[in-house]
Amino acid sequence: MRLVWKLLRRHISLPQFAGFFFANLLGMMIVLLSLQFYSDVKPVFSEEDGFIRPDYLILSKRISSLNAIGLGSVSTFSDKEMDELRAQPFAKRVGAFTASQYKVSCSMGISGVAQFGTEMFFESVPDAFVDVDLKKWHFREGDDVVPIILPRTYLAIYNFGFAQSQNLPKISEGIVGMVEMTIAMRGNGRNEYIKGRVIGFSTRLNTILVPESFIRWSNARYAPEADIEPSRIILEVGNPADDAIVNYINEKGYEMEDDKLDAGRMTFFLRLTAGIVMLVGLLISLLSFYILMLSIYLLVEKNTEKMRTLLLIGYSPARVALPYQLLTIGMNAAVLLLAMGGLCLLRSLYMEQLWRVFPKMSDGSILPAVLLGIVLFAIVSIVNAIIIRHRINQIWKN
Repeated sequence: MRLVWKLLRRHISLPQFAGFFFANLLGMMIVLLSLQFYSDVKPVFSEEDGFIRPDYLILSKRISSLNAIGLGSVSTFSDKEMDELRAQPFAKRVGAFTASQYKVSCSMGISGVAQFGTEMFFESVPDAFVDVDLKKWHFREGDDVVPIILPRTYLAIYNFGFAQSQNLPKISEGIVGMVEMTIAMRGNGRNEYIKGRVIGFSTRLNTILVPESFIRWSNARYAPEADIEPSRIILEVGNPADDAIVNYINEKGYEMEDDKLDAGRMTFFLRLTAGIVMLVGLLISLLSFYILMLSIYLLVEKNTEKMRTLLLIGYSPARVALPYQLLTIGMNAAVLLLAMGGLCLLRSLYMEQLWRVFPKMSDGSILPAVLLGIVLFAIVSIVNAIIIRHRINQIWKN
């Protein structure tokens, strides 16, 4: 073993190995930092306040002047139109808004004191499209409380508009569960009451949401003969930058709420940028791996005759290959440890800045980056060991 180490030390090219080491360190740092940064920032953008989340579009049919007097085309979506939309390559999921077909009014107050009342309406969408915690999002016939989700804009309108002008107390999201709601439902000869509880606010859906099970039950009870074809649909797309979406919407004469397509394009390109950065890091790592293999091959070729002599005097191929394998494993381990240290340092710097902008942001785990680094270390080390052993076996056979 000492003879092999002496041969190895005599022909090591420090510039070559330094080039491999720093190139591999740079590639590993880029890969791990990209994954860790995305993992840390993703909760901020994917929660209900965020903007990096699945891309949802809300579609409706255009309302013309003829529609207003009952002479225009139908403004609801048929089952055929829904199926046609589901069949489009850009559509991942399609859901329908189901509206209440009966009269609804609501009075609100705190601690049993009614503050104001209003006429209102309900809508529902499939649970998969709801962007708040679904633990309390359920209703069964016989329940005396129905959960409700309001648009976050409604809270702002109440606090800075209605409450301020009427000298009413402002309401924060933290105490919204204390608001008591009594809902009156009228239709089909019935006039009944039920309690309501606001369980959250949505930034995705600009409507008053109740569970689908409640809408089905209440429509069947208070408006059994009403036509409940949806007038709005919600569409999840994989790539909001796909021109086919705009072309299809224009061809069908549909309308899209707000600027969600533009916002979706922005988030798509942001995710794409993160993927490109990781790809660049992997490419640098592959190039550094190639540099290492060239260096090892050069060492082996310089020592071919001496290693052949060692094999002839009784050294096994495994013993001859071991020093070269240990060298590559040691360098890869040093790269991994330094990359982890650099990752922790850089993460502490950017997390401090993120906490200033998002004080409520949770401290994520570094485990995904650690696991990825270990996986890359294991793959590169194993491949290196196999290639070195294969080359020594070739020398031995010849």
